[in-house]
Amino acid sequence: MKLITSLFAITLSAVSLSAAARTDLLGEPAQMPSAERMGVRAVADRTIDITGGTKWVNVNHGEVVRFVANRREFTWYFDGVSQPQPFDLSEIAPAGFVGNGVKVYVELGDDAVHDG
Repeated sequence: MKLITSLFAITLSAVSLSAAARTDLLGEPAQMPSAERMGVRAVADRTIDITGGTKWVNVNHGEVVRFVANRREFTWYFDGVSQPQPFDLSEIAPAGFVGNGVKVYVELGDDAVHDG
């Protein structure tokens, strides 16, 4: 029984770490920066309105963006270590903010290393 309990605890920890790692790859909420990033501004550089017809959004690495949809909003700091291109906005948005299908494209900037 102890073995099963230990395996369950290890599995739960691994799932938690992988979810946290995925979010860190994409960036972090601008309102609550981590201890290492306390200098981050919580003020958005710009606002993007998400409507029923929105299929994609373009943002810049290092940018703070406020997303608004159906009288709800959240702000995101695109400072992730690795910005997979594209990814679904629902991966970073609060639950129920927007359905699947709105893709986020992150421009890495001139100083980024590009493959190919």
